[in-house]
Formats: sequence, C-alpha cells, structure tokens
Amino acid sequence: MKQGTQGSAGTARSRYRVPSQPAAGEADRRRDAGAATEGSARGEHTHGEPVLPRPRPAVQRSSVRGQVLAALRTALVTGDLRPGEVYSGPVLAERYGVSATPVREAMQQLAQEGAVEVVPNRGFRVVERGPRELAELAEVRALIEVPVMLRLARTVPAERWAGLRPLAEATVRAASSGCRATYAEADRAFHSAVLALAGNQQLVGVAEELHRRAQWPLAGGGAPGGGTRAELIADAHEHTALLDALIAGDLDVVRTLVGEHFNGAE
Repeated sequence: MKQGTQGSAGTARSRYRVPSQPAAGEADRRRDAGAATEGSARGEHTHGEPVLPRPRPAVQRSSVRGQVLAALRTALVTGDLRPGEVYSGPVLAERYGVSATPVREAMQQLAQEGAVEVVPNRGFRVVERGPRELAELAEVRALIEVPVMLRLARTVPAERWAGLRPLAEATVRAASSGCRATYAEADRAFHSAVLALAGNQQLVGVAEELHRRAQWPLAGGGAPGGGTRAELIADAHEHTALLDALIAGDLDVVRTLVGEHFNGAE
C-alpha cells in the first residue's frame, strides 16, 4: 500500500536516487550469500550453507496415505467395504486411527481407479459390479497377458523361469491360508514378475491395474470366482504347473495352461 504522495520534484529525486552503498565487509557478505544461493539453485555444493532438515512430515504423510490406501484395498478384497455402501472419511479415519486427510486422499485414488464413487456431502460409495464386468476384465487380461506369456515362453531361458519359483510357491502358501487379500497380493506379484520379463513397465502397470480390479467384490458381497480356499489353492497350483512347463520349454502345455488359467480367472 502506498503511504502518501510526493511532489514531482520529490518523485524525480527518489526515482533517480543512487542506492546507498553497503558498509565495508557487508558487500563481501552479500556477494558470498548471493553466490551460495545461485550455486544452490544449480544443485552445486556451497561452503557455509545451512544444512536443511529432512522433510520428515511430508514423507510421513505420504507413508500414511500409502498405508491407508493398502488397507482400503485389502478391505475391498475381503468384503469389509461392501458394494453399494457409503463410507465417510471421518468414520474410516477413526477406524484406522489416522486423520481424515490421508483417508480422503486414498479414497480419491480409489475413485480414479473406479473402485468407489464420490457421494457429495456424504463420502464414498463402493461400486457395485456384476458377473458380466468380471468376465469382461478376464477377457481383457487374457488379450494382454496370454500373447506376452507365449512369446516369453519361446525366448526366455529356463534359468530365468526357475528364478520365479519362490513367487509361484508363495501363491500356494497364500492360497492355503484362505485369506483372499493375501492371495490376491501373491497372485499379482507372480503375474507381474512374469510380465516384467518382457521389459515393458507400461504393460506391467496396466496388467496390475486390471488384476486389482478383478479382485473387487461383486454386488451382494460375493467374491469373484467364488473365492473359497479350495478354489484359491487350485488357482495357485496352476502357477506352479505353468512354471514347470515354462522351465521345460513345453509350449503346447504352456498354451493349454495359460488358456485355462485365464478362462477361470477371477
């Protein structure tokens, strides 16, 4: 805000007034400070610059948001978050013992993925899905993953397939636990590791997203593909059988197993 006006002569004098010179030593200090600032802007090391503390609050917030997002995804898979139900940020925040902000941020991410939809002034509604959408997701996954797996079966050496054995066995252990969320994570890790051999991270990202969507509960709370412990174990053993065929280089068996796996995909 301007504080008063000056006459034209005063204005002219102030406009062309020579800036006062800094005292002896002050100029050097300012010059050094300016050089340090310029060097810092270029990412250079400058002597005497203050050591900034690590931005721990921002990292912690990001970590909390990630943990909440993971917990909400698990709740979706297990059916704790039921299709058609509306959940508010404050209620979920109290449930997970965090503030409402990371919950809202996580729910916004799920809204972008299509798992929930925003209900103004109320919260988020879990999207209701039917068997048709599940079948469409399985078809899209097959269109993407089957050709890639068959191509990899012809090009990837046996020792690299053998390196995936721990992931395949992890799916069997996860299935034996009967926990759908645990199995979903192990299953996604195995499929992602297989596709990663193609060297295409965009492919892996798209496939992971489709896999995650295929795990969401159906309308009425039903699990995709039934989701019983026996069904999970049968699905997991398809991984180990497929890996055995890939290691052996038996393309006919690989083609059959891959087709069966995705025809019964969750």
